[in-house]
Amino acid sequence: MEGSLAVPRLPPHDPGTPALSVVDMHTGGEPLRIVLAGCPEVVGPTLLAKRRYLRQHLDHVRRRLVWEPRGHRDMYGAVLVPSELPDAHLGVLFLHNEGYSSMCGHAVLALGRFALDFGLVPAPPLGAREARVNIHCPCGLVAAFVACEGGRSRGPVRFHSVPAFVLAADLMVDVPGHGKVVVDIAYGGAFYALVSAEKLGLDVCSAKTRVLVDAASAVTQAVKAQFKIHHPDSEDLAFLYGTILTDGKDAYTEDPTTNLCVFADEQVDRSPTGSGVTARIALQYHKGLLGLNQTRAFKSSATGSVFTGSAVREATCGDFKAVIVEVSGQAHYTGTASLIIEEDDPLRDGFLLK
Repeated sequence: MEGSLAVPRLPPHDPGTPALSVVDMHTGGEPLRIVLAGCPEVVGPTLLAKRRYLRQHLDHVRRRLVWEPRGHRDMYGAVLVPSELPDAHLGVLFLHNEGYSSMCGHAVLALGRFALDFGLVPAPPLGAREARVNIHCPCGLVAAFVACEGGRSRGPVRFHSVPAFVLAADLMVDVPGHGKVVVDIAYGGAFYALVSAEKLGLDVCSAKTRVLVDAASAVTQAVKAQFKIHHPDSEDLAFLYGTILTDGKDAYTEDPTTNLCVFADEQVDRSPTGSGVTARIALQYHKGLLGLNQTRAFKSSATGSVFTGSAVREATCGDFKAVIVEVSGQAHYTGTASLIIEEDDPLRDGFLLK
């Protein structure tokens, strides 16, 4: 248009620091910021070694991606890296406000679409209605199945989890402010404490989010202090990621069961939580409340978004009886961005308010 200003491709920025080119998505309301370009090389012979390297040497990348002023305390990120597994199409490292997760189901659902649409996997055969994307997560190899049409993603994505199991059932924990509370510890690629909000005197469907976050955080800290988490495959996976407050409706029904997941540093998942649904299915199967191939719907109390899940087959993880869980949900694209820094910016590496 005549008289309009020419807009440069990028505003003034530090020429020695590459811009971080990102694609933003969300799954059920939970954001995902995927790095396309600009991240320094992440070194390591295995994905878990790369995770350690990113944490020890490149943590400023995480802070610039997910913290303010470019993100917010509930932003989530993904850095794509090569995988040492021959069957993997891509490897991924997950980033959140506190650090680095071992699994993220909402991210896997989004990355399935992204990998197909951005050519990270071979184009599906003509007429195919679904494309498989093998994603190497820190917890292991996860298979995503992407609904497609004409070689592009279209509709929901489902994934098959790593073996999910119950580490401790009906564990008595002394939670400050709430007394003795019975919780379960289950693994869905990450470990969660699971407890009915009613046991804490709350309704997960109507209580204010801040109240639910405080209660979930109290459970998380109590479990960390009173129970030793272990994983049969790797100590890198042996940590409690967060607490999931539920409506207590664990017995099978066609009606959705509602939950809210609080993870990392009081980060609130807007979605029903893919790895959390995996853990809840494993727990319900363990307690005989759910059979194989019985599909349940899980609703987020934060946004009302819904994932579905089912235990599709039995498995093992070390000495634990486990199940492979299928989780399905819908991801959407929200935009793209180039994230830059200026040399004289005192907040160049980000900050968080609490």
